[in-house]
Amino acid sequence: MLDLTTRRVMVTGGSGFLGRRVVARLRDLGCADVFVPRRADYDLVQPEAVRRALRDARPSVVIHLAAVVGGIGANRAHPGRFFYENLAMGLHLVEESRLAGVEKLVGVGTVCAYPRVTPIPFREDDLWNGYPEETNAPYALAKKMLLVQGQAYRQEYGFNAIHLLPANLYGPHDNFDPQTSHVIPALIRKCVEARERGDDAISVWGDGSPSREFLYVDDAAEGIVCAAQHYDAPDPVNLGSGAEITIRDLVTLVADLVGFQGRVCFDPSQPNGQPRRRLDTSRAERAFGWRARTDLRVGLRQTIDWYEQARAASR
Repeated sequence: MLDLTTRRVMVTGGSGFLGRRVVARLRDLGCADVFVPRRADYDLVQPEAVRRALRDARPSVVIHLAAVVGGIGANRAHPGRFFYENLAMGLHLVEESRLAGVEKLVGVGTVCAYPRVTPIPFREDDLWNGYPEETNAPYALAKKMLLVQGQAYRQEYGFNAIHLLPANLYGPHDNFDPQTSHVIPALIRKCVEARERGDDAISVWGDGSPSREFLYVDDAAEGIVCAAQHYDAPDPVNLGSGAEITIRDLVTLVADLVGFQGRVCFDPSQPNGQPRRRLDTSRAERAFGWRARTDLRVGLRQTIDWYEQARAASR
């Protein structure tokens, strides 16, 4: 076991949606020395900024969460930016961490890295059996290179880099911007606004048939910190709830929890994305004793309550 309470820990993206929960989890464990490089001070796309962050933080452990992310629309609009910035951040951070003598690097990838059609449930051994879903392939491949680089550095330099593959995240403090949000915050906002306006219908991209697996953000943070403490192998590890729900059923559930009683109109002219997603999470349970604990309905209720409160406060 790696005792994080005796290590300096740098968390890139530590002020973001997932990052703030990881930082909170570290501090709950008793980690008094956690450094969060802010983008205004350290643009991690630039190698000099990465070197400077590592000089300032002097970490023993780096948890890499910083990423340029978004839903299907954002990925379609900015494939070049998503590829370059995510690839550059990972590339420079792993190399400079090695040179700085970092003891361990925890890389966090994406479920999008799996091939478009993957046997259900997704097992880590299937990761290279095809090309990712085209709508987010540039982002997915950039994040996938973090795994390749970590394994290569382990082989050549003995560098302890691990790689985690979380399912789609959701929870309080998520990104609710309609231009860049993922499916759950987008649906929550859409249903809340439609309810407030008294609309009789909402429109949802795709035909409703794809399935997704969702992981509550606090469960993800616990899994990441647990892996940082207990996992040191080269193989990637899924983090997920192990349960899937179709987009059609998800919309019905969100509308019910929000109190929107109108119709749902699916728009099949817009992309569905990957047909199905459900992860095999048995490796995480075997390797470091982690499993998700938050039921989707409970997590959605907490997310909706937070959003409604934040919306009311902003007024």
